[in-house]
Amino acid sequence: MDCNCPTMWTRHHVFVFILTFSGFAMFHASRKTFSNIKDDISKEWTPTNCNQSWPCPEPHETWGDHHFFSDYDDAEPFLGLLDTAFLFSYAMGLYFSGPLGDRFELRKVLSIGMWLSGCMIFLFGTLTQWIHFYNKALYITLWCLNGLFQGTGWPCVVAIMGNWFGKSERGLVFGIWSANAPVGNIFGSLIASALIDYGYEIVFLYASFSIFCGGIVMFFGAVSSPLDLGLEDPNKQPTVFVETQVNYGATDQRLQEEENSSENETNDKQTLVDQEKRQHAINFFKAILLPGVIAYSLAFAFLKMVNYGFFMWLPYYVTNEYGWPDTLADKISVWYDVGNILGGVVAGFISDRSGQRTPTLFAMLICGPFVIWGYSVSPNDVTVNSGLLFLVGFFIGGACNVIATAVTADIGKQEAVGKDTQALATVTGIIDGTGSVGAGIGQYLVAVIQRRFGWKSVFYFFMSAVVVTLVCLLPLLVQSFKSDGLFNKVRRKPRLLDNKKNED
Repeated sequence: MDCNCPTMWTRHHVFVFILTFSGFAMFHASRKTFSNIKDDISKEWTPTNCNQSWPCPEPHETWGDHHFFSDYDDAEPFLGLLDTAFLFSYAMGLYFSGPLGDRFELRKVLSIGMWLSGCMIFLFGTLTQWIHFYNKALYITLWCLNGLFQGTGWPCVVAIMGNWFGKSERGLVFGIWSANAPVGNIFGSLIASALIDYGYEIVFLYASFSIFCGGIVMFFGAVSSPLDLGLEDPNKQPTVFVETQVNYGATDQRLQEEENSSENETNDKQTLVDQEKRQHAINFFKAILLPGVIAYSLAFAFLKMVNYGFFMWLPYYVTNEYGWPDTLADKISVWYDVGNILGGVVAGFISDRSGQRTPTLFAMLICGPFVIWGYSVSPNDVTVNSGLLFLVGFFIGGACNVIATAVTADIGKQEAVGKDTQALATVTGIIDGTGSVGAGIGQYLVAVIQRRFGWKSVFYFFMSAVVVTLVCLLPLLVQSFKSDGLFNKVRRKPRLLDNKKNED
């Protein structure tokens, strides 16, 4: 069992929290930037409307060489293809970067990923526009590479946070920390709206520059584990402390000798900590077979399908269903992010207090189909629509945050890992990678279902996906009640104390 004692926070804990929070927020800001300027990109890639009073610019070779779409509507499927390609390449990046993070230093893998992602964003959106070179194959290749390199972000930042914060506080801390994605979305929207008048290439330039500089700060400022600074590991076994107390009956001379011996060996042991961890990095296929990995991976695939469905289609749905302007639709969609943040914090806090993640998530997701149905029948009222959307974000997005952070950290640090102590990044990559595959498939299905059957069927599809998520989690729920893990943790310490009395 993990230690139930809260971690004694130092300035290093605060710095790691802020640094990893900001780092992944930069990743999400760059994604939101692309989402917000699709309209401007489409206009740039299609011919300008012209007539007798507004003649077409001449020469055509100069002004029309980048018009590789006949009209605005023809550009939309290509932008959708870029989204799908990004999500699938992002999933592949998650699968590969997890094992890399467990075998090499986390901050280095994360920093290199940020640098390469910044370069791909610059090439995709800025350099091609500056030199007026437009090619579909090039755009797809660059955006796929960007997704691949951005896949280094989540497994590494979650693993770093998991190394610094113990299980007893992980739910609440990770619930607050998981707000990095919504904060990044808001920041990306603000940057796009502020710079779009200067051209979409300037927006991409700022996004690439910020994420590249963030990689530099991460490389020189991040500390992958408290062991690197000689601090206590918050994930150590509690029996270590109890067993040392059994030696209180020893003589002072013996205790002094043990302390001196320990001090002489501390430096040598500390220098071997990282090497030992790298040597015992878990095998990818062994990580898949860890308890909870397959069940939570499948559950997260369906849940992230719903979460990303709201994230990517919500403004479009609000505008077309209710006839509200784009600016109002953007403001309403923020309430999903607000619910997302608060849901993650509340679920993390409750799961910390109860000592059980799965029952807490199961209770939240049971409410999921009902709130989705409620939003699907929302009247043409901004206040009611925003309130229902907040509830969807609270139950769906909040549960999604807990799985992506606290649950993956718990699984990667469980006792079943054994000597393969470096499993957290690999487990995170597997679970979130599978979720991204589900999200990519979901975006295609949403478009098909909406075009053929309408938005009501899309919401029924979302409700069905939540039900499948519950089915995937049901075996873990039953197992959590059978194992009675919370009471096992309470009973273990008195048992050790009784042994101590017998020895005395």
